Amino acid sequence: MTKTFDRNMFIKTAAAMIGVVIVTYFLADISHQSKIRELTTKHNIEVETIQEKNKKFTNGFLESSVVLDSAREDRAFGNYYFELASLFYNIALSEKNSSKIMSYKNKTIDNCSEAMPKYLASHMNFIKSSEFFNSTIQYTVKPNYIKLLKLYVNLTESGARLTLLRYNASKYLKCLAENITIVNNSAILTENATELMEMFNETMMMYGSELNNFEQQEQEIEEYDIEGFNPIREPT
Repeated sequence: MTKTFDRNMFIKTAAAMIGVVIVTYFLADISHQSKIRELTTKHNIEVETIQEKNKKFTNGFLESSVVLDSAREDRAFGNYYFELASLFYNIALSEKNSSKIMSYKNKTIDNCSEAMPKYLASHMNFIKSSEFFNSTIQYTVKPNYIKLLKLYVNLTESGARLTLLRYNASKYLKCLAENITIVNNSAILTENATELMEMFNETMMMYGSELNNFEQQEQEIEEYDIEGFNPIREPT
């Protein structure tokens, strides 16, 4: 009877221990599975964040570049019209035929009128491009990428100043042309043009200084060594 009791107790105790082990195993497995799910979720979120940053970096850089190209194109058209206007203005002042003086005077005014909206559009696009390049910096932690983006920010800020100066110069040149009068088949400027001429010359001097800065920024970007740079890649 005692032996039967001891055997039953042993079986019950063993069964209880096995049950505890099984329960402990399942609890541990549930805990591990929970941690695995937690780590997987965290990993997926990190991957999605990186992918989202990559996408925003690529889009930001490409969009900035497209707007910059538009700014450069408008500036090139503005320069074309401004240089024609300057040429016609100087010819008008040197002409001795009244009809030709009037013709070149009008051509000067017309070309200034063409140049001004081009410079203004270029100015606005340089500002927009600068804002895009600057905002793109937040989507990368690579120092060489950040430095390149900052170079573009400097370039576009200089471009914005440059085109605004040329816009003002075009406006002053147009006013100067409008102040050309004809006396004895010779072109002369009215007394009102003295101050305009001073403002025009001052603006052109400022333009020359800013142009030097702009070209230095362009050269620095061209010479910047960033091996393997590709805007369509992982920036982090």
